[in-house]
Amino acid sequence: MGHLKTGDFPDHGSRGETSPDSPAPAPKSRAWLWILILAALAAGVWYYRSRTTSQAQDNSTAAAKGRSGAGQGGFVVPVVVATAQRGDLPVYLNGLGTVTAFNTVTVRSRVDGQLISVAFKEGEFVHEGDLLAQIDPRPFQVQLEQAQGQLAKDQAQRTDAEVNYGRFKLLLKEGVIPQQQLDTQAALVGQSDGAIRSDQGQIDNAKLQLTYSRITAPISGRIGLRLVDAGNIVHATDANGLLVITQLQPISVIFSLPQDQLPQVLAKLRAGAPLPVEAYDRDDTAKIATGKLATIDNQIDLTTGTYKLKSIFNNEDNSLFPNQFVNVHLLVDTKRNLIVIPAAAIQRGPQGTYVYAVAKDSVTKDTTAKIYSVTIAQTTGDSVGLSAGLNPNDLVVIDGQDKLQDGTKINPSPAPGANAVGRSSAAQPAARTVPPSAKSPSAQQGGSPR
Repeated sequence: MGHLKTGDFPDHGSRGETSPDSPAPAPKSRAWLWILILAALAAGVWYYRSRTTSQAQDNSTAAAKGRSGAGQGGFVVPVVVATAQRGDLPVYLNGLGTVTAFNTVTVRSRVDGQLISVAFKEGEFVHEGDLLAQIDPRPFQVQLEQAQGQLAKDQAQRTDAEVNYGRFKLLLKEGVIPQQQLDTQAALVGQSDGAIRSDQGQIDNAKLQLTYSRITAPISGRIGLRLVDAGNIVHATDANGLLVITQLQPISVIFSLPQDQLPQVLAKLRAGAPLPVEAYDRDDTAKIATGKLATIDNQIDLTTGTYKLKSIFNNEDNSLFPNQFVNVHLLVDTKRNLIVIPAAAIQRGPQGTYVYAVAKDSVTKDTTAKIYSVTIAQTTGDSVGLSAGLNPNDLVVIDGQDKLQDGTKINPSPAPGANAVGRSSAAQPAARTVPPSAKSPSAQQGGSPR
């Protein structure tokens, strides 16, 4: 082993020295630096995720609170309100009616002849006695002249018979002729009188035919379409006639009501009270005319269980037309001294009917919605009359109730244009002031009716 040299092996006595040919080891501080960077990134990711989750939970919780109990927090619900007013509310019975001409006349010829002229225009208004048409009068003039000639002949014969009768009286006194001959002459005078009366009847008949040849309006009214043209031969037996006249002023409306409402109407008629009737259009929104009840039919229709009523309208503006369908409102009574509010304010729940009224807390000065149970006495159209539950000038919510509960903070705004009874509101009345101890009827019963 002598060939080995001492320089071929490391010197264990000098461990602190490093050979220049061996690589230098990496410092330990650089590894710890990477560990710290990774830990910081992990902490940042965890913090961002936890903050995002917390914000989402807070938002959902706030939304749930806003939906379920807006009045418990600071959320304010905008609503539309109307003013309750004390007044009278009419009671109407509603039915479907048909406009009927007060009089309808089919004008026919009363004589036979040729229609030589038509003196009317289709659709025009005529007055009683106006000329409508003319039938050829010449045949009737000939008949009149013949009757007048026969009358003159018979009058001459009567004169002769009367003169002879006077002579026979003198001869009878002198005893020249018997009594029988005088009586016979007296009978001839009587026969002449009868012939003269018959001739006078023929003359009157011919004059009547001449009058009938001139066709005039029997009533005042509106003419329909022409049924016969000039030049045609018309007869008194023709079924269709020449024209139809309908009387529109006045005009009648016949309508039906259920038989259960008959006693109420009969009681008013027997008392002599006039019952106003209003006619509305097919949509039952626009009033056309106002009239009065005339009479009631004498029987009830077994198939429908209704009875018919007839009302009269002046129809001065010709707004009603025959065979027109209308909605009829019959005023039978008026409820007095009610609190009138819009029908949109009425809500219904397990505890009955109620409304949301505007109230102002006397301590916090917050405007809130309070539930008040109400008693409905009469409903007419879009208005409701209350006998209990509200006071005059109270504000009731008519729009936005679906977002309200008892005690919800609200921002009321008046309904545009009109208040509860249809008159325009100049100013918004003050809300009802409720002390902290006061509770709504539904709150005393255990919560909102909804």
